[in-house]
Amino acid sequence: MRPTAKQVAELAGVSTATVSYVLSGRDRRVGAETRQRVLDAAARLGYTPNQAARSLRRRRTQRVCLVQGSFGGVPTDERLARDLHEMADGHGYSVVTLAVYSEARAVAAVDVLRGGIADAVLVNNVGDHLTEELLAQVVSARLPTVVIGNGPVPPGCNVVRAPETEVSAEAVEHLIAQGRRRVAFLAQRYELYRDRPIGRLLGYHTALDRRGIEQRTVVSGADDRVSAYQAATGLLRSPDPPDAVFAASDRAAISTIWAVRDAGLRVPADVAVVGVGNIDEGLITNPQLSTVGPIRHDYTDVVRLLFDRLQAEEPPPAREIVRPWTFVRRGSS
Repeated sequence: MRPTAKQVAELAGVSTATVSYVLSGRDRRVGAETRQRVLDAAARLGYTPNQAARSLRRRRTQRVCLVQGSFGGVPTDERLARDLHEMADGHGYSVVTLAVYSEARAVAAVDVLRGGIADAVLVNNVGDHLTEELLAQVVSARLPTVVIGNGPVPPGCNVVRAPETEVSAEAVEHLIAQGRRRVAFLAQRYELYRDRPIGRLLGYHTALDRRGIEQRTVVSGADDRVSAYQAATGLLRSPDPPDAVFAASDRAAISTIWAVRDAGLRVPADVAVVGVGNIDEGLITNPQLSTVGPIRHDYTDVVRLLFDRLQAEEPPPAREIVRPWTFVRRGSS
C-alpha cells in the first residue's frame, strides 16, 4: 500500500502541512532540524508525493520550462540546463524544454506556454526571436518569467544581462594595440539581419571607430564549427586576408585556429584569434584561446530568480541583474 503524507507526518512528529511545505520546497519558515526529520521519515517510508493529484488540487503542473535557441551543442547552454534541472529537482519540479530557432517557432512556443505547459519559464533569448511583444503575451498569462538577454523586455519579468558590447570592444582594442589593422568579425546569423548592430558586433565597430580604423570585414559563420571553419578559410584565401579574427563564439574561434594552421600560418604571429564564451575547450587549444565572457559558468543565481518568483505568494517587483564579463587574454592573441 502506498505510504501517505499523514504517515510521514506521524513518523516525523509534525503536521501534514509541514510535510507538504518541505516536500514541495516551500519550507523557508521550517527549521533545518524539522526539515531533516521530514526528509528522513519520507525516505524511510519510501514516500513520494502524488504529483498528478497535487497538480490537480493546486492547478499547477509542477513543471518549469526552459526556452533555448537550439537543441544543444553550446556548452554554456548545457550548463544553464543542468543548473535548472538540479534546482528543479530540489523543489519537486520537472523541466520541459522548447527550442526557438525561428520566428515561427517563437510564436508556437508562446502558444504552448500560454496553454499552461509549465508553471514558470526561463528564456535564454538567443537570436532574439522571442520579441518584447511575444514575451508580453507570456507575462500577461501570469506566468513567472526570467529572460537572459540584452534586448528589451516587458514589465513584470526578471531579466539577466551581460556587458557584451563593452567587453567585446575591449578585446578588439587589444588586437589593435598589438598592431593588427585588418580585424575581421565572424558573426552569428541573427547579428547580420538587424537594423543596427548590437552586442558583440557593436563592440567590434565601437573599437574600430575609437581607433580610427575604417576597414571592416564582417562575415557569417559563428553559429557552428563547420560554418566557422569554412568562413575563416575563405577569409584567409581572400586578396586582403585578416591579421586578426574576432569570432562571436568560442566554438567558431577554435575552428578559426584550425583553419589558420591548415593554411600554413601561425597563431598569433600571422593571425590573432579571440572568441566569446570562455568555454573550457579554449584551455586545450594550441595556443590557448583568448576569449570574452564570464569567469565562471554558474547559473544558480539565475535559476534562483525563477524559483523565487515562482514561489512568491504575490508577484514580486521585477528585478534586473548584470552578470560580470571580462576579457581573458591567452596565447591566441
